[in-house]
Amino acid sequence: MDIFEKCRQYHLADDYRAQDLFPYFRELQSRQDTEVVMEGKRRIMLGSNNYLGLTVREEIIEAGIKALRDYGTGCSGSRLLNGTLVLHRKFESEMAEFLGKGDVATFPAGFQANLGAISAIVGRGDYVICDRENHASIYDGCKLSYGKMLRFRHADMADLEKKLQAVPETAGCLVVTDGVFSMGGDIANLPEICRLAKKYGARVMVDDAHGLGILGEGGRGTPNYFGVEDQVDVLTGTFSKSLASLGGYVAADAKVVDFIRCNSRPYMFAASIPPASIAVATAALEYLKAHPELPGQLLDISRYMREQLKARDIRIMDSNTPIIPIYTYEPIPTLQMQKELYDRGVYVNATIPPACAPGECLLRCSLMASHTVPLIDEAVEIIAEVLHGAGL
Repeated sequence: MDIFEKCRQYHLADDYRAQDLFPYFRELQSRQDTEVVMEGKRRIMLGSNNYLGLTVREEIIEAGIKALRDYGTGCSGSRLLNGTLVLHRKFESEMAEFLGKGDVATFPAGFQANLGAISAIVGRGDYVICDRENHASIYDGCKLSYGKMLRFRHADMADLEKKLQAVPETAGCLVVTDGVFSMGGDIANLPEICRLAKKYGARVMVDDAHGLGILGEGGRGTPNYFGVEDQVDVLTGTFSKSLASLGGYVAADAKVVDFIRCNSRPYMFAASIPPASIAVATAALEYLKAHPELPGQLLDISRYMREQLKARDIRIMDSNTPIIPIYTYEPIPTLQMQKELYDRGVYVNATIPPACAPGECLLRCSLMASHTVPLIDEAVEIIAEVLHGAGL
């Protein structure tokens, strides 16, 4: 059998294209901002993870330009060999201090940070326990490890305890959870997760991709938000959201980070983050430290949009984050509503299987600190008209 036969038989994307409902790979012709030009028209951007709006800050852009001039376009090697710049060390030192951890290792992408951390730490005979709604990168990190993966029902602490009880006392165990879940925008119950992990001798890892720059004092993230920084053993995240760049990081005790640097295949055998990307991430981190009010602004405008949607009887999931999921339930109606919103000048993300369970489709909105009340009002009116027109 031809191994490409599965490719020829795949038809779902073509079916959506035939109905003019394929929502992906839209082309931007402007900067990633609250308003964009996408495929020739102005759209209100409610589908970006640029939470602090820093991709358009001139001083941050200039940091990237300066790094290009000083260090060139790339590192042309791994961090182990010729790919470590003073820029990498600078970021890692500043991020470790910001998060209150012993050290930080950086990866070319946030996806790769989870892949690299889990596959290095979880070895043969170990266990890794995951929330069922964790990010795909966590699942792939578990697959790449030689350990046994157990899953607990989303946010179900009783089920987590059952899984912990199933781990042999002689086995190492890592409990892994998103800090803020990327689709629902809900926040993990870290105090209880940490309590249970300690009770059963497990370690805790939190992917805080959607928590950094949003929750906690000055945007220090979900562990800080709950006051459990010292109980979270490994903290991962990305540059592609609040830090306005591309890359990822793992923060932990210095010995743990050193072990990852020397044993993680996704770290050892990948080229290092390019100069401009690491310089931009550093500048964004320094901007966040200089403007600790930004996370509060983001949460305020997010709260305002939630209130406006609820006032128009739009059903959303309650949360305290800038991720606002609007329930649409089935794939075709979801894609139809996303297309109508897009045509009317509002960009939101359509979430359909496999990104969600069947029957739980949604339109995922995400806010930036730079969104304004008039812009949100304009978008909400359009959203309400489209959803009510669809019978929701």
